[in-house]
Amino acid sequence: RDKKVIEQLKLSGDISDKIEKIISDIEKMHDDDSESIITNERYEFITKVVASTVKKHRGNMTVSDKIDRVVTNRILALPIFALVIFIIYFISVSTLGTIITDWTNDVFFGEWVTGAAATLLTKIGTAEWLSDLILNGIIGGVGSVLGFVPQMFLLFFFLSLLEDCGYMARVAFIMDKIFRKFGLSGKSFIPLLISSGCGVPGVMATKTIENEKDRRMTTMVTTFIPCGAKIPVIALIAGAMLPDYAGLVAPAVYFIGIFAVIVSGIALKKTKLFAGDPSPFVMELPQYHVPSVKGLWVHMWERGSSFIKKAGTIIFVSSAVIWFLSNFGISGGSVGMVEGSKSFLGMIGGFIAPVFAPLGFGTWQATVATFSGLVAKENVVATFGIFFGLGNEIIEDDPTLLNMVAQLFPSVVAGMSFLIFNMLCAPCFAAIGAIRKEMDSGKWTLIA
Repeated sequence: RDKKVIEQLKLSGDISDKIEKIISDIEKMHDDDSESIITNERYEFITKVVASTVKKHRGNMTVSDKIDRVVTNRILALPIFALVIFIIYFISVSTLGTIITDWTNDVFFGEWVTGAAATLLTKIGTAEWLSDLILNGIIGGVGSVLGFVPQMFLLFFFLSLLEDCGYMARVAFIMDKIFRKFGLSGKSFIPLLISSGCGVPGVMATKTIENEKDRRMTTMVTTFIPCGAKIPVIALIAGAMLPDYAGLVAPAVYFIGIFAVIVSGIALKKTKLFAGDPSPFVMELPQYHVPSVKGLWVHMWERGSSFIKKAGTIIFVSSAVIWFLSNFGISGGSVGMVEGSKSFLGMIGGFIAPVFAPLGFGTWQATVATFSGLVAKENVVATFGIFFGLGNEIIEDDPTLLNMVAQLFPSVVAGMSFLIFNMLCAPCFAAIGAIRKEMDSGKWTLIA
């Protein structure tokens, strides 16, 4: 199917048709496109030739080869990967990230922004309800989400570091051996990795997978990996329900996402829609190198800026709407300010809440927070901030906030159930839109 070669050969129509039929038959036999089949055969031939003619002495091994003998080792590869992920999340979410986030929430938003806004509103004689909307609704909602920006930028920095230095290419190679056993190829790992920043580009990255079945399956499971928007939810619930083990919760949730991908892959491969072998995975492993500062900044900013933009637009509007619906209801035959459970949001959430009772969080607050997460996952934290009307106390590790969140759940297991459900349920509307665009089918989007 090389156009230039076909032009030079000037084959007759009958011969061209016969050749095309042979190519199509081979593609069906291998369940792959002709280009990938040829590429795979070439690499297999090269491997055989090199194996029979080349002998590498250990003394001539490059630094990258020496590192790969350890990080891609059949036994050590996965434990090393697990340790790397644990260290990244431990630093980003539990230690250094928490210190920076505490200052952002406690001093920047808690004292400077909220304090200045409260003083200004008092001076100009703002109505009590409007002050409450601005302080507890907008600043409390948006601020509770923006307070996690330092943790997210730190996480994105480490992930960018791993990508740019060449380690993540090795992880894709390692995961290919595992994923193939569960119906996915190593190519699926790249979209999953990108999804750790945001599910939208993660879904769009599935374009690189040529095999349609593999591409669709990867699109369906990609958003199981916790994106940056889910980090605030993880940090809040971990601090409220398991304060002594908060550092273990984030990496645990990450691996629960991978587990969900694997289980889904096994289940989907059992259906007629996805039966067949995954496409071959061929990629060149780059030499290890020191990443450029500019490259790290660009990757980190691309992922983090989208989060900030959402906080300034979608979450800003959502916070105002949630504040109104959670503070107003029908009182004395007219619309007025009421207690939470009697508000419009309380009534809607109370009606739906029994559905979630078997999962352990059958309260209207937890139910509404879950549904608000469909707009943007960061909304889960913003919604709790608005419900509790914290205003000045919007820091995620404030004892008042943690106690209030903890009281919503009858047990630690129920709190963890809420967290895991919000990690694995339908992604945000933006990601669902990306799935619709990638699938190019309303039916397939519904299946996903």
